[in-house]
This record gives sequence, C-alpha cells and structure tokens, in this order.
Amino acid sequence: MKLNTKSRMAIAAILDVAVNGTEKPVALAGVSERQDISLSYLEQLFRMLREQGFVQSSRGPGGGYRLNKRLSSISVADIVDAVDKKDAAKGCQISENCRTENSCHAHGLWNRVDEHLQQYLRTVTLESILDESRPASYAPAADAAAAVPPTYADEIPLRHEGIQSPAVA
Repeated sequence: MKLNTKSRMAIAAILDVAVNGTEKPVALAGVSERQDISLSYLEQLFRMLREQGFVQSSRGPGGGYRLNKRLSSISVADIVDAVDKKDAAKGCQISENCRTENSCHAHGLWNRVDEHLQQYLRTVTLESILDESRPASYAPAADAAAAVPPTYADEIPLRHEGIQSPAVA
C-alpha cells in the first residue's frame, strides 16, 4: 500500500464531500477550490471512487457528488485501494529492482511495515477522522432528528500531509 499524493488527495476530497454534502450534492469545482486540487484530477479520482461505490453523482444544475456509503463504513485503506489499485503491489518500498527472488536486505522489513500500515488504515474510518477534527466544544443536539446537520468546512484541516497513528508505548 502506498500513501502517495493521489491517495492523500482522494482522502481530502472525499472528506470535503462528506462535510459539505450533508444537504445537497457537492460540485467538484468547489472541492477543487477548497482543497487546491485541479478539477481534471478530481474528475479522475471521483470516477474511480464512483466505480467502487463510495460516491454517487448527479448531473445538471445543483448536481455533484454525495457519499454513497456511511462514513463509519469507509476506511482510509478502502479509499487508498480504490484510487491506487495498480500502485498497491506489495514489495520493497526502497527499490523497484527489489523482488522476492532478488530481494534487498530490508525487503522483509518493508513488507511488515506495509502489513501494519494496511491493518491500521483499515481501522481508521472517515467518521473517526471527522470526529477527531471536531472542536472540543461540539456537542450533538439532544434531538438529533430535528437538528440541522453541522458543517465543519472551516474547522476541519482537510489538507492532510499524512495520517498520524496514535503514539505507541
């Protein structure tokens, strides 16, 4: 599993849709502006996300993208896998020349790191990312059915340079 620019942008973009698409579809032009990602690149990413069933699209005025699954059911690993399928080949992260039959001395290390990364990212959901980024003063309304879904667009740092795992003792 590679956490590259493509996967980081896809995660930031789908979180943007999650935050801004609670009441209506989100236009990719808005995501492009907020996340500073080119519109044509977003179109490629969202085609892959739509094909994998993570988002749905609607055309025409007021059209755009919405999540097609619950935030709690989408892991970071799911998004990485959806946009980086051909880049997800296991192997040494140091050298392209390193293969199982002619492996470098650190080959086993990088395979184990990859396995741990995949395992961890399968536990991180879009919901957990948004929950962690909510301000401490946020408290859900007592009558959630009557409450207007909150928008955190100005409060959530969606331009992740990477996801940090909790400190390991």
